[in-house]
Formats: sequence, structure tokens, C-alpha cells
Amino acid sequence: MPRLRRLTTRQLLRAVRDFGFQVIATRGSHAKLVRVLPSGERQVLTVPLHSQLAPGTLRPIFRQAVRFIPESELRSKFFTE
Repeated sequence: MPRLRRLTTRQLLRAVRDFGFQVIATRGSHAKLVRVLPSGERQVLTVPLHSQLAPGTLRPIFRQAVRFIPESELRSKFFTE
């Protein structure tokens, strides 16, 4: 069974940036990332700005991102095989 990687926020931001997400705002300890599709639809992710993300925090971020990015493409960024 694959295990979640230990990621920093910087690594996570780099991973989702590859899929077209950009940080548009920060408020407190969270960043809002958005990508706009050619159809005009806005897709929004919210990510905490912690130095090391706990597995219990990373799992919901993965589930949130899978709504917009195919799991097969995203899995290698979050899990070790």
C-alpha cells in the first residue's frame, strides 16, 4: 500500500503549480490557489502554510485536489510507491 510522502508546503505548491494552480491570496496561515479553465470555470484549492504538513492534513488536500486533477497524475506527487 502506498504511503503518503512527508511534504513541506513549498513542495506541495510546486506540485500543484505543475497543474496550472497559482497562489492568488494568503490569509493568516493559509494560501488560496486558483486555476481558470478555458471554459472560464475557476477551480480553488486551500493549503495551509506550515513548514511540514502532517499526514492528517495532507490527505484532505489530496482529496480536495482530486476533484480537479486526475488521481493517476496526482498520486505520484503525494504517495511513495
